[in-house]
Amino acid sequence: MKGKELIRRLCQMLITLFGVSFLTFSLTYLSPGDPAETLLEVGDSVVSQETIDATRKELGLDQPFLVQYGRWLGGVLQGDMGRSYSAKIPVFDKLMQCLPGTLALAVAATAMTVLISLPLGIVAALYRNRWIDYVIRVLSFFGVSMPGFWIGLVLLYIFGLKLHLFPIAGGDITARGIVLPAFTLAVVMSAKYTRQVRTAVLEELGQDYVIGAKARGLSMQRILWRHVLPNACLPLVTLLGLAVGWLLGGVAVIEMVFSWPGLGKMAVHAIEMRDYPLVQGFVLWIAILYMLINLLVDISYAKLDPRLKRGGR
Repeated sequence: MKGKELIRRLCQMLITLFGVSFLTFSLTYLSPGDPAETLLEVGDSVVSQETIDATRKELGLDQPFLVQYGRWLGGVLQGDMGRSYSAKIPVFDKLMQCLPGTLALAVAATAMTVLISLPLGIVAALYRNRWIDYVIRVLSFFGVSMPGFWIGLVLLYIFGLKLHLFPIAGGDITARGIVLPAFTLAVVMSAKYTRQVRTAVLEELGQDYVIGAKARGLSMQRILWRHVLPNACLPLVTLLGLAVGWLLGGVAVIEMVFSWPGLGKMAVHAIEMRDYPLVQGFVLWIAILYMLINLLVDISYAKLDPRLKRGGR
């Protein structure tokens, strides 16, 4: 990617981030409920209106919308996303506290997805329209059709409750605790990516260079690893990059099912508590993450396909 193209992409990212921040702030401002009242509620105790008004003034919620947004945006531009209402700490610090759990889960789930989908997709393409291809396609169909939370509950019941191989409830980042949530995500993603790998490999196997390589006496294994897979990986890099961005954004449903300490679980709790600064910081984090990953994927294209570096198609 050339310098001018990179600058253009960065400018587009800034405009997009501004739009995302304004839309997110608007939705939280218009959402029903009072964060100050939610924050002060403890059991069945009755909070006076004077206390609520004082808390609203302390949090700056009594200011007009544009004043609140301008103050928040000015803080973000200086690296300050505000202070979490519920956690009583800066939003950035809270995000960094929950990031290790989500990062570990994303790495484990991505590794499992590659180890599952890549071999299955290659085998399905090599044995096209044979019984093993049909079995893999049926399994991937069921994997796409089943909700992730249902797969997680089934795995918890079998391997946690019945066999006692893995912990039922999380709370800590451990090697045993990460297996079930990561495998649940891998099953859901592998069902989709197995079909993508199969399609990409089949498309490359039908190219003229494969026919020429066979005519020269090259083995199928050499053709596959030296020529087919490198050419088939370009579309797969995009899909895998988007998957990593999705995972790093926090998979709320799976993290809630397994009580995994990650960004997704944090976001659900922030919404329940009407912790607007934390919700806004979380959405901004996801937007930045997706755009950076898309940019890195585009840059990696030039490394994987030298024709793009020369401006070819």
